[in-house]
Amino acid sequence: MDYSLWLIIGGSSAIAFYMAWSIGANDVANSMATAVGSKAITFKQAVVIAGVLNFIGAVFVGPHVAETIKGKIINVDIIAPEILLLGFISSILAAAIWVTLSTWKEMPISTTHSIIGAMMGFGLIAGGISLVNWMKVGSVAASWVLSPLAGCVLAFIIFKIIIKLIFAKENPVESAKIIGPLIIGVTAFLITSSLLLKTSLGDRLKVSDFEVLSISLVIAVIISLIGIILLRKIKSKSVEDYKTVEGIFRKLQVITCCYVAFSHGANDVANAIGPVAGIIPLASTGELNPTAQIPTALLALGGFGIAFGCMTWGRKVMETVGKKITSLNHTRGFSVEFAAATTVLVASKLGLPISTSHTVVGAVIGVGLARGLEAVDIAIIKKIVVSWLLTLPVAALTSVVIFICLRFIL
Repeated sequence: MDYSLWLIIGGSSAIAFYMAWSIGANDVANSMATAVGSKAITFKQAVVIAGVLNFIGAVFVGPHVAETIKGKIINVDIIAPEILLLGFISSILAAAIWVTLSTWKEMPISTTHSIIGAMMGFGLIAGGISLVNWMKVGSVAASWVLSPLAGCVLAFIIFKIIIKLIFAKENPVESAKIIGPLIIGVTAFLITSSLLLKTSLGDRLKVSDFEVLSISLVIAVIISLIGIILLRKIKSKSVEDYKTVEGIFRKLQVITCCYVAFSHGANDVANAIGPVAGIIPLASTGELNPTAQIPTALLALGGFGIAFGCMTWGRKVMETVGKKITSLNHTRGFSVEFAAATTVLVASKLGLPISTSHTVVGAVIGVGLARGLEAVDIAIIKKIVVSWLLTLPVAALTSVVIFICLRFIL
């Protein structure tokens, strides 16, 4: 094999690890933040859960087709292979740098939006305005509003429902025993359907959408019945025993926390390593294969990078999302995670542009607003929104600078 090809493979793998590390420090951290902020789990437990479940989701269930940024942001067909190669490297590196800077400033952002912004910058410098798919860029801009708004509204509604059906009742523990199994069942339905509906695992099992929904419904009923049996053993210590109710929701929150971590690995890890899987055939054959299979070793590298990122720097973003926006207990934390996971699942199945990071932040704000505007730190929200608005232009500009430097050097 050519020495330069080895260099490209090694360099692109290092960039893939760096990007995965960035995702772990920012994306995964903010999705685990509410569980840590409400003390449902410790930081160490969050790191282990995030690392293991993201790794499993990435390697065994994750999408194995590298098509995240190929042909979606820019028209790759009219760009010379060597220019496209430099553009991919510049874009991934630029996106990772912006995510790192945002994590340093403790701001939760979207890594996918960072990649899109970086690709947009490369497209502009390589071929001008006509090379960029502005419809796709516009859909990303729309998600700045759609993602947090959807998460905010759903979390607000869920938390209000919990208050009305449980905490406002004369005996909240007994009410939780009735509502809890229903919530557990709905959660089980969402988890099962998300694992099988239009995923690589569902394709392998060759199940239709109707079969997936039927299987999910049966599992939801079984899990609900198990929930009824387990919750029946819990006794209230007094008439207004809110502490016991919080204990019930702590268990539910841990379950949704695991779901968020697993689904993140299954859906988002390929965003970091998928483009790198396209770089290798591009360097070796001079052609971009839009259906290039991501090697398992590269998926494993991405999974390990995410776990390492969450472990080493994840605490920064966790502090912002889990504690600084609004104070969280187990019922609020569950409302956030349930709303965020449900919003992302439904949106992804409908093909709507949405960001997990933005949805989680919006859901946290929604839970805060359910307790009144004074329960939300407006200053922190302003900083987060500014970081969202800066993502596309900063990532684009960084990509342009890196691309120019690489062309000058090489």
